[in-house]
Amino acid sequence: MAGITKRNGTWHLRMRVPRRYAGVEARAEIHRSLRTDSEREARARLPAAEAAVLAELDARLTMGQSQRPGDVFSAAVSLAATRGVAYRQADDLASGPLEEILARLDTLKPSDTPQMARALLGGVEAPQLMLSGLVEEVERICDYDNRYKSETQMRLWRNPRTRAVANLMAALGGDRPVLALEAGDARRHKAWWQKRIEREGQKAETAKKDFSNISSMLTHYYESLDMAEPPRPYLGVTIRDRHAVKSRKPEIPVNWIMEKWFAPGAFDDLNDEARDILLISIETGCRQAEIHDLPSDAIVLDAVIPHLRIAFEDGEEKREVKNTSSVRLVPLVGVALAAARRHPNGFPRYRYKRSYSALINGYLRGLDLMPSPKHTAGGTRHTWESRLKAAGIASDDRGEMMGHSVASARNRELYGDEMPLERKLELARAVALETPPHLA
Repeated sequence: MAGITKRNGTWHLRMRVPRRYAGVEARAEIHRSLRTDSEREARARLPAAEAAVLAELDARLTMGQSQRPGDVFSAAVSLAATRGVAYRQADDLASGPLEEILARLDTLKPSDTPQMARALLGGVEAPQLMLSGLVEEVERICDYDNRYKSETQMRLWRNPRTRAVANLMAALGGDRPVLALEAGDARRHKAWWQKRIEREGQKAETAKKDFSNISSMLTHYYESLDMAEPPRPYLGVTIRDRHAVKSRKPEIPVNWIMEKWFAPGAFDDLNDEARDILLISIETGCRQAEIHDLPSDAIVLDAVIPHLRIAFEDGEEKREVKNTSSVRLVPLVGVALAAARRHPNGFPRYRYKRSYSALINGYLRGLDLMPSPKHTAGGTRHTWESRLKAAGIASDDRGEMMGHSVASARNRELYGDEMPLERKLELARAVALETPPHLA
Protein backbone atom coordinates (compact mmCIF):
# COMPACT_ATOMS: atom_id res chain seq x y z
CA MET A 1 0.00 0.00 0.00
CA ALA A 2 1.28 3.45 -0.89
CA GLY A 3 1.97 6.28 1.52
CA ILE A 4 3.18 9.85 1.19
CA THR A 5 6.48 11.50 2.04
CA LYS A 6 7.67 15.10 1.76
CA ARG A 7 10.78 15.92 -0.24
CA ASN A 8 12.05 19.47 -0.87
CA GLY A 9 8.68 20.92 0.14
CA THR A 10 6.64 18.70 -2.21
CA TRP A 11 4.65 15.62 -1.28
CA HIS A 12 5.45 12.37 -3.06
CA LEU A 13 3.87 8.95 -3.34
CA ARG A 14 6.02 6.32 -1.72
CA MET A 15 5.14 2.74 -2.60
CA ARG A 16 6.87 -0.55 -2.01
CA VAL A 17 6.95 -2.55 -5.25
CA PRO A 18 4.87 -5.74 -4.91
CA ARG A 19 6.88 -8.92 -5.35
CA ARG A 20 5.01 -9.96 -8.51
CA TYR A 21 6.61 -7.06 -10.41
CA ALA A 22 10.19 -7.98 -9.53
CA GLY A 23 10.90 -9.11 -13.10
CA VAL A 24 10.09 -5.70 -14.58
CA GLU A 25 10.99 -3.32 -11.75
CA ALA A 26 14.38 -3.55 -10.03
CA ARG A 27 13.66 -0.85 -7.44
CA ALA A 28 12.28 -1.87 -4.06
CA GLU A 29 10.34 1.40 -3.79
CA ILE A 30 8.80 3.83 -6.24
CA HIS A 31 8.56 7.54 -5.51
CA ARG A 32 6.39 9.83 -7.61
CA SER A 33 5.67 13.53 -7.15
CA LEU A 34 2.09 14.44 -6.21
CA ARG A 35 2.79 18.03 -7.29
CA THR A 36 1.49 19.74 -4.17
CA ASP A 37 2.80 21.13 -0.90
CA SER A 38 -0.54 20.49 0.83
CA GLU A 39 -0.72 17.26 2.82
CA ARG A 40 -4.50 17.20 2.55
CA GLU A 41 -4.37 17.55 -1.23
CA ALA A 42 -1.59 14.96 -1.42
CA ARG A 43 -3.72 12.39 0.40
CA ALA A 44 -6.61 13.15 -1.96
CA ARG A 45 -4.38 12.58 -4.99
CA LEU A 46 -2.72 9.45 -3.61
CA PRO A 47 -5.28 6.79 -4.73
CA ALA A 48 -5.20 7.94 -8.37
CA ALA A 49 -1.41 8.13 -8.36
CA GLU A 50 -1.12 4.64 -6.87
CA ALA A 51 -3.55 3.26 -9.46
CA ALA A 52 -1.51 4.86 -12.26
CA VAL A 53 1.72 3.29 -10.97
CA LEU A 54 0.11 -0.14 -10.69
CA ALA A 55 -1.38 0.19 -14.19
CA GLU A 56 2.06 1.01 -15.57
CA LEU A 57 3.60 -1.95 -13.75
CA ASP A 58 0.86 -4.23 -15.06
CA ALA A 59 1.47 -3.03 -18.61
CA ARG A 60 5.19 -3.65 -18.29
CA LEU A 61 4.53 -7.09 -16.86
CA THR A 62 2.22 -7.90 -19.76
CA MET A 63 4.82 -6.80 -22.28
CA GLY A 64 7.39 -9.01 -20.59
CA GLN A 65 5.30 -12.13 -20.07
CA SER A 66 2.19 -12.30 -22.26
CA GLN A 67 2.16 -14.59 -25.27
CA ARG A 68 -0.83 -12.80 -26.84
CA PRO A 69 0.30 -10.19 -29.41
CA GLY A 70 -2.86 -8.18 -28.82
CA ASP A 71 -2.20 -7.92 -25.08
CA VAL A 72 1.41 -6.87 -25.66
CA PHE A 73 0.38 -4.21 -28.16
CA SER A 74 -2.34 -2.90 -25.82
CA ALA A 75 0.21 -2.72 -22.99
CA ALA A 76 2.59 -0.73 -25.21
CA VAL A 77 -0.20 1.73 -26.06
CA SER A 78 -0.98 2.14 -22.35
CA LEU A 79 2.68 2.72 -21.44
CA ALA A 80 3.12 5.36 -24.12
CA ALA A 81 0.03 7.14 -22.79
CA THR A 82 1.59 7.39 -19.32
CA ARG A 83 4.21 9.72 -20.86
CA GLY A 84 1.60 11.79 -22.65
CA VAL A 85 2.19 10.48 -26.18
CA ALA A 86 0.24 8.22 -28.52
CA TYR A 87 1.81 4.92 -29.47
CA ARG A 88 3.30 4.97 -32.97
CA GLN A 89 5.16 2.12 -34.60
CA ALA A 90 8.86 2.56 -35.35
CA ASP A 91 8.52 2.80 -39.15
CA ASP A 92 5.81 5.43 -38.72
CA LEU A 93 8.04 7.44 -36.37
CA ALA A 94 11.02 7.08 -38.70
CA SER A 95 9.07 8.61 -41.58
CA GLY A 96 8.11 11.63 -39.46
CA PRO A 97 10.06 14.60 -38.11
CA LEU A 98 13.24 13.90 -36.16
CA GLU A 99 12.06 16.27 -33.44
CA GLU A 100 9.31 13.87 -32.36
CA ILE A 101 11.77 11.00 -31.92
CA LEU A 102 14.09 13.25 -29.89
CA ALA A 103 11.17 14.45 -27.75
CA ARG A 104 10.24 10.84 -26.96
CA LEU A 105 13.85 10.03 -26.08
CA ASP A 106 13.86 12.98 -23.70
CA THR A 107 10.94 11.46 -21.76
CA LEU A 108 12.96 8.31 -21.01
CA LYS A 109 14.35 8.16 -17.48
CA PRO A 110 17.44 6.30 -16.23
CA SER A 111 15.17 4.00 -14.21
CA ASP A 112 13.00 3.09 -17.22
CA THR A 113 12.88 -0.52 -18.34
CA PRO A 114 13.25 -1.82 -21.91
CA GLN A 115 9.46 -2.19 -22.02
CA MET A 116 9.01 1.57 -21.66
CA ALA A 117 11.59 2.26 -24.36
CA ARG A 118 9.81 -0.11 -26.75
CA ALA A 119 6.51 1.58 -26.00
CA LEU A 120 7.82 5.11 -26.60
CA LEU A 121 9.82 4.24 -29.71
CA GLY A 122 7.32 1.92 -31.41
CA GLY A 123 9.10 -1.36 -30.83
CA VAL A 124 5.95 -3.50 -30.69
CA GLU A 125 4.36 -4.67 -33.90
CA ALA A 126 0.60 -4.28 -34.25
CA PRO A 127 -1.09 -7.68 -33.93
CA GLN A 128 -2.01 -9.29 -37.22
CA LEU A 129 -5.41 -10.64 -36.27
CA MET A 130 -7.13 -11.81 -39.43
CA LEU A 131 -10.79 -11.29 -40.23
CA SER A 132 -11.30 -15.04 -39.97
CA GLY A 133 -10.33 -14.84 -36.29
CA LEU A 134 -12.29 -11.70 -35.41
CA VAL A 135 -15.40 -13.38 -33.97
CA GLU A 136 -13.38 -15.65 -31.70
CA GLU A 137 -11.26 -12.73 -30.46
CA VAL A 138 -14.26 -10.48 -29.82
CA GLU A 139 -15.99 -13.33 -28.00
CA ARG A 140 -12.96 -13.46 -25.70
CA ILE A 141 -12.99 -9.68 -25.26
CA CYS A 142 -16.75 -9.66 -24.50
CA ASP A 143 -16.63 -12.62 -22.13
CA TYR A 144 -17.73 -10.46 -19.18
CA ASP A 145 -20.50 -8.74 -21.13
CA ASN A 146 -21.84 -12.12 -22.21
CA ARG A 147 -21.50 -13.78 -18.80
CA TYR A 148 -25.23 -14.41 -18.41
CA LYS A 149 -25.80 -15.92 -21.84
CA SER A 150 -26.75 -19.59 -22.03
CA GLU A 151 -25.12 -21.85 -24.62
CA THR A 152 -28.06 -21.29 -26.94
CA GLN A 153 -27.87 -17.52 -26.48
CA MET A 154 -24.12 -17.61 -27.19
CA ARG A 155 -24.81 -19.53 -30.39
CA LEU A 156 -27.39 -16.92 -31.40
CA TRP A 157 -24.83 -14.19 -30.57
CA ARG A 158 -22.07 -15.89 -32.54
CA ASN A 159 -23.92 -16.95 -35.71
CA PRO A 160 -24.86 -13.54 -37.19
CA ARG A 161 -21.36 -12.22 -36.48
CA THR A 162 -19.76 -15.22 -38.14
CA ARG A 163 -22.07 -14.73 -41.11
CA ALA A 164 -21.23 -11.01 -41.30
CA VAL A 165 -17.49 -11.74 -41.39
CA ALA A 166 -18.01 -14.39 -44.09
CA ASN A 167 -19.96 -11.86 -46.17
CA LEU A 168 -17.26 -9.22 -45.73
CA MET A 169 -14.55 -11.68 -46.78
CA ALA A 170 -16.63 -12.62 -49.84
CA ALA A 171 -16.94 -8.93 -50.71
CA LEU A 172 -13.17 -8.42 -50.34
CA GLY A 173 -12.21 -11.61 -52.12
CA GLY A 174 -10.58 -13.28 -49.13
CA ASP A 175 -9.10 -12.90 -45.67
CA ARG A 176 -7.01 -9.94 -44.53
CA PRO A 177 -5.64 -8.35 -41.32
CA VAL A 178 -8.30 -6.59 -39.27
CA LEU A 179 -6.12 -3.52 -38.73
CA ALA A 180 -5.71 -3.18 -42.50
CA LEU A 181 -9.44 -2.53 -43.00
CA GLU A 182 -10.20 0.86 -44.50
CA ALA A 183 -13.28 2.85 -45.41
CA GLY A 184 -12.94 1.64 -48.99
CA ASP A 185 -13.33 -1.96 -47.80
CA ALA A 186 -16.56 -1.07 -45.99
CA ARG A 187 -17.84 0.53 -49.19
CA ARG A 188 -16.99 -2.67 -51.11
CA HIS A 189 -18.99 -4.58 -48.50
CA LYS A 190 -21.91 -2.21 -49.12
CA ALA A 191 -21.63 -2.58 -52.92
CA TRP A 192 -21.58 -6.38 -52.53
CA TRP A 193 -24.81 -6.20 -50.55
CA GLN A 194 -26.45 -3.85 -53.03
CA LYS A 195 -25.88 -6.39 -55.78
CA ARG A 196 -27.29 -9.19 -53.61
CA ILE A 197 -30.37 -7.16 -52.80
CA GLU A 198 -30.95 -6.46 -56.49
CA ARG A 199 -30.20 -10.03 -57.58
CA GLU A 200 -31.77 -12.07 -54.77
CA GLY A 201 -34.38 -9.75 -53.31
CA GLN A 202 -32.67 -9.61 -49.92
CA LYS A 203 -33.88 -6.95 -47.49
CA ALA A 204 -31.89 -3.82 -46.73
CA GLU A 205 -32.35 -4.54 -43.02
CA THR A 206 -30.35 -7.76 -43.41
CA ALA A 207 -27.43 -5.83 -44.88
CA LYS A 208 -27.64 -3.20 -42.14
CA LYS A 209 -27.36 -5.93 -39.51
CA ASP A 210 -24.17 -7.11 -41.22
CA PHE A 211 -22.68 -3.60 -41.12
CA SER A 212 -23.74 -3.15 -37.50
CA ASN A 213 -22.22 -6.46 -36.40
CA ILE A 214 -18.91 -5.80 -38.14
CA SER A 215 -18.73 -2.22 -36.85
CA SER A 216 -19.50 -3.34 -33.29
CA MET A 217 -16.85 -6.06 -33.37
CA LEU A 218 -14.25 -3.66 -34.75
CA THR A 219 -15.05 -1.18 -31.98
CA HIS A 220 -14.58 -3.86 -29.31
CA TYR A 221 -11.30 -4.93 -30.91
CA TYR A 222 -9.92 -1.41 -31.25
CA GLU A 223 -10.85 -0.69 -27.63
CA SER A 224 -9.05 -3.83 -26.48
CA LEU A 225 -5.89 -2.42 -28.07
CA ASP A 226 -6.33 0.95 -26.31
CA MET A 227 -5.97 2.73 -29.65
CA ALA A 228 -5.98 6.49 -29.08
CA GLU A 229 -7.69 7.29 -32.38
CA PRO A 230 -9.33 4.08 -33.62
CA PRO A 231 -10.38 4.00 -37.27
CA ARG A 232 -14.08 4.02 -38.14
CA PRO A 233 -14.29 2.33 -41.54
CA TYR A 234 -18.06 1.77 -41.30
CA LEU A 235 -18.91 5.36 -40.39
CA GLY A 236 -21.86 6.37 -42.58
CA VAL A 237 -22.07 2.97 -44.30
CA THR A 238 -25.69 1.88 -44.52
CA ILE A 239 -28.38 0.87 -46.99
CA ARG A 240 -31.84 2.39 -46.95
CA ASP A 241 -34.92 1.23 -48.79
CA ARG A 242 -37.24 4.23 -48.90
CA HIS A 243 -40.04 1.99 -50.18
CA ALA A 244 -39.84 -0.51 -47.33
CA VAL A 245 -42.83 -0.49 -45.01
CA LYS A 246 -42.01 -1.05 -41.36
CA SER A 247 -43.84 -4.20 -40.36
CA ARG A 248 -45.74 -4.67 -37.13
CA LYS A 249 -46.58 -8.02 -35.63
CA PRO A 250 -50.38 -8.30 -35.81
CA GLU A 251 -52.34 -8.83 -32.62
CA ILE A 252 -54.41 -11.91 -31.93
CA PRO A 253 -57.98 -10.58 -31.50
CA VAL A 254 -59.36 -11.19 -28.01
CA ASN A 255 -62.55 -12.75 -29.39
CA TRP A 256 -60.40 -15.14 -31.44
CA ILE A 257 -58.56 -16.24 -28.31
CA MET A 258 -61.81 -16.76 -26.43
CA GLU A 259 -63.70 -18.53 -29.21
CA LYS A 260 -60.92 -20.52 -30.91
CA TRP A 261 -58.05 -21.06 -28.47
CA PHE A 262 -60.19 -21.43 -25.35
CA ALA A 263 -62.59 -23.82 -27.10
CA PRO A 264 -62.67 -27.36 -25.64
CA GLY A 265 -60.39 -29.66 -27.64
CA ALA A 266 -58.40 -26.87 -29.34
CA PHE A 267 -55.14 -28.03 -27.77
CA ASP A 268 -55.83 -31.76 -27.50
CA ASP A 269 -53.02 -32.68 -29.89
CA LEU A 270 -50.52 -30.21 -28.44
CA ASN A 271 -48.03 -31.20 -25.75
CA ASP A 272 -48.84 -29.67 -22.37
CA GLU A 273 -45.67 -27.58 -22.08
CA ALA A 274 -46.26 -25.81 -25.40
CA ARG A 275 -49.93 -25.25 -24.54
CA ASP A 276 -49.14 -23.74 -21.16
CA ILE A 277 -46.37 -21.48 -22.47
CA LEU A 278 -48.98 -20.05 -24.83
CA LEU A 279 -51.53 -19.64 -22.04
CA ILE A 280 -49.01 -17.82 -19.85
CA SER A 281 -48.17 -15.47 -22.71
CA ILE A 282 -51.88 -14.58 -23.10
CA GLU A 283 -52.23 -13.26 -19.52
CA THR A 284 -48.73 -11.83 -18.91
CA GLY A 285 -47.63 -10.23 -22.18
CA CYS A 286 -44.22 -11.87 -21.70
CA ARG A 287 -41.97 -12.60 -24.63
CA GLN A 288 -42.00 -16.29 -25.54
CA ALA A 289 -38.34 -16.83 -24.56
CA GLU A 290 -38.95 -15.10 -21.22
CA ILE A 291 -41.42 -17.90 -20.46
CA HIS A 292 -39.89 -21.05 -21.94
CA ASP A 293 -36.37 -20.17 -20.70
CA LEU A 294 -37.51 -19.65 -17.09
CA PRO A 295 -35.12 -21.35 -14.65
CA SER A 296 -36.64 -24.01 -12.43
CA ASP A 297 -36.98 -21.63 -9.46
CA ALA A 298 -38.34 -18.59 -11.33
CA ILE A 299 -42.01 -19.57 -11.12
CA VAL A 300 -42.85 -18.38 -7.62
CA LEU A 301 -46.14 -19.94 -6.53
CA ASP A 302 -45.76 -19.96 -2.74
CA ALA A 303 -45.71 -16.14 -2.43
CA VAL A 304 -48.70 -14.04 -1.37
CA ILE A 305 -48.89 -12.98 -5.03
CA PRO A 306 -47.83 -15.82 -7.36
CA HIS A 307 -45.52 -14.44 -10.03
CA LEU A 308 -42.74 -15.02 -12.54
CA ARG A 309 -39.25 -13.67 -11.88
CA ILE A 310 -37.73 -12.38 -15.13
CA ALA A 311 -34.05 -11.67 -14.46
CA PHE A 312 -30.45 -12.19 -15.50
CA GLU A 313 -29.57 -15.64 -14.18
CA ASP A 314 -26.15 -17.03 -13.29
CA GLY A 315 -24.98 -20.54 -12.44
CA GLU A 316 -26.12 -23.76 -14.09
CA GLU A 317 -29.34 -22.23 -15.40
CA LYS A 318 -27.87 -18.92 -16.48
CA ARG A 319 -29.63 -16.82 -19.07
CA GLU A 320 -29.59 -13.28 -20.33
CA VAL A 321 -32.82 -11.34 -20.73
CA LYS A 322 -33.22 -8.74 -23.46
CA ASN A 323 -32.14 -5.73 -21.39
CA THR A 324 -32.24 -4.31 -17.87
CA SER A 325 -35.76 -2.93 -18.44
CA SER A 326 -36.95 -6.50 -18.99
CA VAL A 327 -35.97 -7.46 -15.44
CA ARG A 328 -39.26 -7.54 -13.56
CA LEU A 329 -41.77 -9.51 -11.52
CA VAL A 330 -44.86 -10.58 -13.44
CA PRO A 331 -48.07 -11.43 -11.53
CA LEU A 332 -49.92 -14.58 -12.53
CA VAL A 333 -53.67 -14.48 -13.07
CA GLY A 334 -56.30 -16.50 -14.91
CA VAL A 335 -55.15 -19.15 -17.37
CA ALA A 336 -51.53 -18.08 -16.75
CA LEU A 337 -51.73 -18.95 -13.05
CA ALA A 338 -53.38 -22.30 -13.80
CA ALA A 339 -50.69 -23.10 -16.41
CA ALA A 340 -47.86 -22.13 -14.05
CA ARG A 341 -49.27 -24.40 -11.34
CA ARG A 342 -49.11 -27.29 -13.78
CA HIS A 343 -45.40 -26.53 -14.39
CA PRO A 344 -43.93 -25.23 -11.11
CA ASN A 345 -40.39 -26.05 -12.31
CA GLY A 346 -40.68 -24.45 -15.72
CA PHE A 347 -40.54 -25.91 -19.20
CA PRO A 348 -37.49 -28.17 -19.64
CA ARG A 349 -38.64 -29.38 -23.05
CA TYR A 350 -38.07 -25.90 -24.51
CA ARG A 351 -35.65 -24.29 -22.03
CA TYR A 352 -32.68 -22.63 -23.79
CA LYS A 353 -33.85 -23.99 -27.14
CA ARG A 354 -35.47 -22.24 -30.05
CA SER A 355 -37.94 -24.89 -31.15
CA TYR A 356 -41.05 -23.55 -29.43
CA SER A 357 -41.96 -20.75 -31.85
CA ALA A 358 -41.93 -22.96 -34.96
CA LEU A 359 -43.87 -25.69 -33.19
CA ILE A 360 -46.65 -23.52 -31.77
CA ASN A 361 -47.12 -21.53 -34.97
CA GLY A 362 -47.13 -24.69 -37.05
CA TYR A 363 -49.70 -26.30 -34.77
CA LEU A 364 -52.05 -23.32 -34.77
CA ARG A 365 -51.82 -22.85 -38.54
CA GLY A 366 -52.30 -26.55 -39.17
CA LEU A 367 -55.63 -26.53 -37.35
CA ASP A 368 -56.80 -23.17 -38.76
CA LEU A 369 -56.39 -21.60 -35.33
CA MET A 370 -54.64 -18.49 -36.69
CA PRO A 371 -56.65 -15.46 -37.87
CA SER A 372 -54.42 -15.12 -40.95
CA PRO A 373 -51.08 -16.35 -42.37
CA LYS A 374 -49.46 -13.14 -41.10
CA HIS A 375 -50.36 -13.81 -37.48
CA THR A 376 -48.00 -15.58 -35.06
CA ALA A 377 -48.31 -16.69 -31.46
CA GLY A 378 -46.02 -13.80 -30.55
CA GLY A 379 -48.93 -11.50 -31.30
CA THR A 380 -50.33 -12.27 -27.85
CA ARG A 381 -47.83 -9.78 -26.39
CA HIS A 382 -49.21 -7.02 -28.60
CA THR A 383 -52.77 -8.06 -27.76
CA TRP A 384 -52.02 -7.81 -24.05
CA GLU A 385 -50.74 -4.26 -24.31
CA SER A 386 -53.80 -3.30 -26.33
CA ARG A 387 -55.96 -4.77 -23.58
CA LEU A 388 -54.10 -2.66 -21.02
CA LYS A 389 -54.50 0.42 -23.22
CA ALA A 390 -58.23 -0.20 -23.72
CA ALA A 391 -58.61 -0.40 -19.93
CA GLY A 392 -57.25 3.14 -19.65
CA ILE A 393 -53.90 2.14 -18.10
CA ALA A 394 -51.25 4.84 -18.54
CA SER A 395 -48.41 4.39 -21.03
CA ASP A 396 -45.71 4.40 -18.30
CA ASP A 397 -47.53 1.69 -16.36
CA ARG A 398 -47.99 -0.38 -19.49
CA GLY A 399 -44.27 -0.02 -20.15
CA GLU A 400 -43.35 -1.35 -16.72
CA MET A 401 -45.76 -4.25 -17.05
CA MET A 402 -44.33 -5.17 -20.47
CA GLY A 403 -40.65 -4.77 -19.56
CA HIS A 404 -40.12 -1.75 -21.81
CA SER A 405 -37.72 1.10 -21.04
CA VAL A 406 -39.97 3.85 -19.71
CA ALA A 407 -36.99 6.23 -19.54
CA SER A 408 -36.31 5.74 -23.28
CA ALA A 409 -39.96 6.32 -24.11
CA ARG A 410 -39.96 9.54 -22.08
CA ASN A 411 -36.50 10.52 -23.38
CA ARG A 412 -35.51 11.63 -19.89
CA GLU A 413 -34.38 10.24 -16.55
CA LEU A 414 -36.86 7.98 -14.74
CA TYR A 415 -37.58 8.85 -11.11
CA GLY A 416 -39.56 7.13 -8.38
CA ASP A 417 -39.81 3.54 -7.21
CA GLU A 418 -40.54 0.54 -9.35
CA MET A 419 -44.22 -0.37 -9.56
CA PRO A 420 -44.99 -2.73 -6.65
CA LEU A 421 -46.19 -6.23 -7.41
CA GLU A 422 -49.50 -5.49 -5.69
CA ARG A 423 -50.23 -2.71 -8.20
CA LYS A 424 -49.19 -4.94 -11.09
CA LEU A 425 -51.65 -7.55 -9.85
CA GLU A 426 -54.46 -4.98 -9.85
CA LEU A 427 -53.71 -4.05 -13.45
CA ALA A 428 -53.41 -7.67 -14.57
CA ARG A 429 -56.73 -8.55 -12.96
CA ALA A 430 -58.37 -5.54 -14.63
CA VAL A 431 -57.80 -7.08 -18.08
CA ALA A 432 -57.88 -10.79 -17.23
CA LEU A 433 -59.98 -13.04 -19.46
CA GLU A 434 -62.49 -15.50 -18.06
CA THR A 435 -60.82 -18.87 -17.49
CA PRO A 436 -62.65 -21.81 -19.13
CA PRO A 437 -63.13 -24.75 -16.72
CA HIS A 438 -61.08 -27.13 -18.89
CA LEU A 439 -58.05 -24.80 -18.72
CA ALA A 440 -58.32 -23.98 -15.02
